Amino acid sequence: MNCFVHDQASAVGVCAVCQKAMCRQCVGRESPRLVCRACSERRAVLGFEYRTAAAIGEWPIVHICMGVDAATMRPPVARGVIAIGNIAVGVIALGGLAFGLVTVAGLSVGMLFALGGVALGVGLSLGGVAVGAIAVGGVALGFVHAVGGAAFGPSIIDGRTCDAATRDVILRWLGPGRLPPPCQ
Repeated sequence: MNCFVHDQASAVGVCAVCQKAMCRQCVGRESPRLVCRACSERRAVLGFEYRTAAAIGEWPIVHICMGVDAATMRPPVARGVIAIGNIAVGVIALGGLAFGLVTVAGLSVGMLFALGGVALGVGLSLGGVAVGAIAVGGVALGFVHAVGGAAFGPSIIDGRTCDAATRDVILRWLGPGRLPPPCQ
């Protein structure tokens, strides 16, 4: 078998992305898979990728990236003001794993707001496991207030304890009539 580009040269392998035979000169990347120079330069993603032309600094306004990098077989990172992907980093980040100011993900790390199965944040965290200044979840660890089945913090509401300070904070957010009777 000969190279697709250099028809007189013997092929050393087949590109993992485009499936074309390539010689040693055409190899663009060797690890973890053989990828030709053309596919390596265009950073092929098996899945979907969209990036707006408008950007703030180096970050596009919207970057959506789902799937895997064809060369490394790892999920690429969506980076943008609004980032959506398997792994997302942005001001507003949505994905399986998300880091940013406002995040929604399976594992969510947010500075202002985190929502997810595991939500870690400095501000409000909502999730199955929530850690933050105000944490609401099945297991909640709050630096100021915590509400959950198992709640830990200076002021908590859980199955056994109801602190009036936490109840007042939640009452301000939700409005009257949406909480159980006053703490006793």
